[in-house]
Amino acid sequence: MRGLCKILLFISVCCIRAKKTRWCTVSDAEQRKCAELAKSLVAVLPPAAVAAFARLSCVRASSTTDCINKIKANRADIVTLDAGEVYSAVKQFDLVAVAKEMYSEGGCVLSVAVVTDSSMDIRSLQGHRSCHSGLRWTAGWSLPLGFLLSRNYLSWSKERPLSQDISAFFNASCVPGAAAVAPDLCALCRGHKSFIRKKNYFCETSHSEPFYNNQGALRCLRSGAGDVAFVDHLALESVEASEQDQLRLLCPDGTNAPLSHYRSCNLGCGPGGGVITRYNFRKVVRKFITTIQLLFGRNGKRRQHFQLFNSTSFGENDLLFRDMTDKLVVLPDDVDVSQVLGLDYVALLKGLGHEGSSLEDSVVRWCCISHAEQKKCEQWALSIKSDPLVCVRGVSMRDCIKRIKKDEVDAVSLDATHSYVAGKCGLIPVVTEYYGRTCAPAEGSAHVETDVFPSVAGVAVAKHSSRNIFMGNLGGRRSCHSHLYSPAGWLLPYTHTLSLEHNNSASCDPNQVFDEVFWKGCLPGSQGNLCKVCMGGTGEAATKRCSDNHNERYYGNMGALRCLVGDPSGKSYGEVAFLEQHSLHTNILSLSSSGWAEGWTSSDFELLCADGRRAALSEWESCNLGAVPPNTIMTRPVLAARIYNFLIKSQETLGANPNSEFKLFESHQYGESDLLFKDATRCFVHTSHMEYRTILGEAFYSHVENVFNCTHSDILEFCNKDVCSAF
Repeated sequence: MRGLCKILLFISVCCIRAKKTRWCTVSDAEQRKCAELAKSLVAVLPPAAVAAFARLSCVRASSTTDCINKIKANRADIVTLDAGEVYSAVKQFDLVAVAKEMYSEGGCVLSVAVVTDSSMDIRSLQGHRSCHSGLRWTAGWSLPLGFLLSRNYLSWSKERPLSQDISAFFNASCVPGAAAVAPDLCALCRGHKSFIRKKNYFCETSHSEPFYNNQGALRCLRSGAGDVAFVDHLALESVEASEQDQLRLLCPDGTNAPLSHYRSCNLGCGPGGGVITRYNFRKVVRKFITTIQLLFGRNGKRRQHFQLFNSTSFGENDLLFRDMTDKLVVLPDDVDVSQVLGLDYVALLKGLGHEGSSLEDSVVRWCCISHAEQKKCEQWALSIKSDPLVCVRGVSMRDCIKRIKKDEVDAVSLDATHSYVAGKCGLIPVVTEYYGRTCAPAEGSAHVETDVFPSVAGVAVAKHSSRNIFMGNLGGRRSCHSHLYSPAGWLLPYTHTLSLEHNNSASCDPNQVFDEVFWKGCLPGSQGNLCKVCMGGTGEAATKRCSDNHNERYYGNMGALRCLVGDPSGKSYGEVAFLEQHSLHTNILSLSSSGWAEGWTSSDFELLCADGRRAALSEWESCNLGAVPPNTIMTRPVLAARIYNFLIKSQETLGANPNSEFKLFESHQYGESDLLFKDATRCFVHTSHMEYRTILGEAFYSHVENVFNCTHSDILEFCNKDVCSAF
């Protein structure tokens, strides 16, 4: 009784001026459930409360699209939609999301491909018949198509709508909602056909189309109409135990698995359903949603009268809400749709053309992190004949990762540590830089492919004249590091005994270790004492000291070497440099040619070995701090095939003209090293079919994961914002 009093108090205080709410339904069954909800509100609330707030009417529509139009035109107020339709309603109809469904494991769904024939393979679906929960639906359309495009199993010519290539890819399909835009995708649908718009349910997003929604797509598969059904994992809960052995999931690696393995055998994760309304009606709907959930939700005080998340007594599944909904989370007033649905998902929808075509679809936007990279990128754009290249300025590799995720740029080459971060951020590999001696395509293929990636080594370098410096007595000295998060300059050194006070059992946070060991240094991207030796930039590349890009003159492998030598005035210098061994001899020679410092040769430097020895630079194979996996070019999943084609065409165009002034893998003419790509690169290796963890190698992956488990990282914090959890 006390709980009901609280509900009544809530209504009387908050909702006294509220209007009647009109719920949009898409079938007779949903209309009956809505009517039952309206009756239950009248039954459990006093007349004053019903009159003030809880008056509900049910508006019948022919489809979810019809509902969106009715709400926009103020002929209905509220409807629950799949996340893909939520996005369309917000972006194209100026409606707002006011609540999201939360399920037992969070607010997201996994897309799964279900088959009855265990001999089928996700890699060879072309020519088969497909059943989809709905056009633009998360699990039934966007996630599986994004997967097929990212693996290059499905080709899409941007000159025409994606739906045309889908209809050519599958032998026949049922995609409810496609009737108006792509009727070829409706061949398998079974809904009633009529010339009267309100009575036509063929291929519509309505329960009157037998193959509509997740349950309908499974019905399409079970009936023998289709060979594969794309649904979300929640739909698998309704499969009877006696039937489970007859159905299998198709896994990304080409295998298949039982239905219970959906966590490891799926095509991607995306947001669940949401409730939408008009902007000026959002407060009323929020209060209404809160009230009906308090009364009739999973723990509602009046569940004996009505169950909000149960549709069994009405002869259908998922009426008004998904039956698997655990609770509804009412969204804050100022929340953006990208926060509700997630940046990855929004970028996927844009990539699939949900907002129509734009100029961005015809260009590749490359992320550059300095003035020198911008110059090289612009020369690259002038030297190729493939897709137009636009060079976009970022401020660091971390910034590039964030901007790719936000769909502001498309691709960038990342060192191994940043590749780990990008992978955690939802980006995937396209190609990997290859540092071997020769590049030969695989037999019968235009791709260069390999399972073995030549690495480079991280080394510690000191001047030959500084004879009293060796690994183990670096305490209180000045240090030079290529940049924050760099494998050779940040990740590897801290695991070695840098001073007598520090050993490899000390803190697992490299920043803390370096701050405790060194007096001061230059670690671009850092702060405090580890920025005091840095110099900043001048002229067109002017920047503040310690910036995490080439504008900082002590950034990168070249910058760490400059730091060790000291600036031309001889005032700002370090005593030990942590960098990569590749191009070290070339960088030493460029000290003179660039006018930085005269007279330096390779014999003026020595390596500091982990065992306390010193060695010549040529002995790096036996005197190093560890192996560094190669750089990888990464992008959003839906763009992988396009970026790959762009890079291979670019490589072929430049390779066919060896006399061209522009070289993709040379940087010294721009006054720096390793611009856009490592100068040691020989060619690109096709890796879009591989996991980034495989490219990094298990040992390196585990190492970097352990470090980030105890090191605060703003970029990982940004990447790990979880749209699957409640607000």
